[in-house]
Amino acid sequence: MTSNPPSLRPDLAPRASFDGAAPREGQPTIGMVSLGCPKALVDSERILTRLRAEGYAISPDYAGAGAVIVNTCGFLDSAKAESLEAIGEALHENGKVIVTGCLGAEPEFITGAHPSVMAVTGPHQYEQVMDAVHKAVPPSPDPFIDLVPGTSVQLTPRHYAYLKISEGCNHACKFCIIPDMRGKLVSRPAAAVLREAERLVTAGVRELLVISQDTSAYGLDLRHAASSWKDREVRAHVTDLSRELGQLGAWVRLHYVYPYPHVRNLIPLMAEGLDAGGGGILPYLDIPFQHAHPDTLKRMARPAAAARTLDEIAAWRATCPDITLRSTFIVGYPGETEAEFQTLLDWMDEAQLDRVGCFQYENVAGARANALPDHVPAEIKQDRWDRFMEKAQAISEARLAAKVGTRQKVIVDLVEDDAATCRTMADAPEIDGNLFIDEGFETLKPGDIVEVEVDEAGEYDLWGKLV
Repeated sequence: MTSNPPSLRPDLAPRASFDGAAPREGQPTIGMVSLGCPKALVDSERILTRLRAEGYAISPDYAGAGAVIVNTCGFLDSAKAESLEAIGEALHENGKVIVTGCLGAEPEFITGAHPSVMAVTGPHQYEQVMDAVHKAVPPSPDPFIDLVPGTSVQLTPRHYAYLKISEGCNHACKFCIIPDMRGKLVSRPAAAVLREAERLVTAGVRELLVISQDTSAYGLDLRHAASSWKDREVRAHVTDLSRELGQLGAWVRLHYVYPYPHVRNLIPLMAEGLDAGGGGILPYLDIPFQHAHPDTLKRMARPAAAARTLDEIAAWRATCPDITLRSTFIVGYPGETEAEFQTLLDWMDEAQLDRVGCFQYENVAGARANALPDHVPAEIKQDRWDRFMEKAQAISEARLAAKVGTRQKVIVDLVEDDAATCRTMADAPEIDGNLFIDEGFETLKPGDIVEVEVDEAGEYDLWGKLV
């Protein structure tokens, strides 16, 4: 079994999984292609849930669908090209296509390439999507079966689920157009998030993956207003929300956390460990540092506090020694000098991050970074990416080797003939590594949380045996 390198595309969600339940006779059927990040995957789940509630069946392929919805990504130009390709394929295979998602914020871009699409809507515009579906494939519900509240549709395996706590972003990073597509920060009330989380856990979800564009800023737009949850008031604040989520009996993993000072208040929650029921805030932070040199960060229009960030990391580890830190970085940003890049490598040596993704800068239509001077030639970007990943891989290998002989709680994702594929608390699904059990795993099933002893480590993955 080979080592599994981490995903280098933070804009991609795990592959959507459809149940493919056979439609009843005469039932209208819709297909879905879901591209982009986990936030877009949650949008797809909400659309499909609405479709199910209105009597539509979900088709796992083009041939059985009355129309196809393509949920697009507009994060990078390469992602836009991927979205256009998916739209073209859906048109060729089916003919009736409704486009939604981030790229839908640029309808002329889509219709210029594919004028025959039936409708184009922007991100999280659920009502417009449903209107387009009704026009393309009129509903024909069975009142005894369809028009009743049901469980929501999940496009991830049953044992984990994404929990979106807000939309949009208040940052103005020069390389990013997400605020233009998804708007400013709009947070959900804490009680609404907790109700959804409780419902997911009741339905069998063992791991909640908290997502937003900026999780640390959650509730800022609401001035952290409280809402009623059970017998108490809970503020719309990431610390308060995390504390409540940690009591629901599932693993809770925090993604896209900016290193604001108040993040240090989350670390004691992680240090507490799992409760008797196996739930709690995992000692894991996914933080988009992007770079380490203050001049590069300034050109990105990001907080230029790399030195203080090292102090924060040291403080986090002092409070919670087992914390796992994941981040993504951009190399070859316009104006990046060799000295600035070397600062990033030196910072990596000091920070010793556990999980690291990296991608080469590329222009995105509409991004302010396009107009910056001194764009880095492609061959230099490639060289720096290679050197960065060599450094990151060496750090990962050393940190994983230190886990040999330790005992780890793992969650089972997949059981096949030759092994069970699992994840430790340090691993988010599909973007980090795995732990493989290749002996005595036959009775395991997806969603089980078990204890293993690590007996082998690779560059990104671990192997272990059941305790």
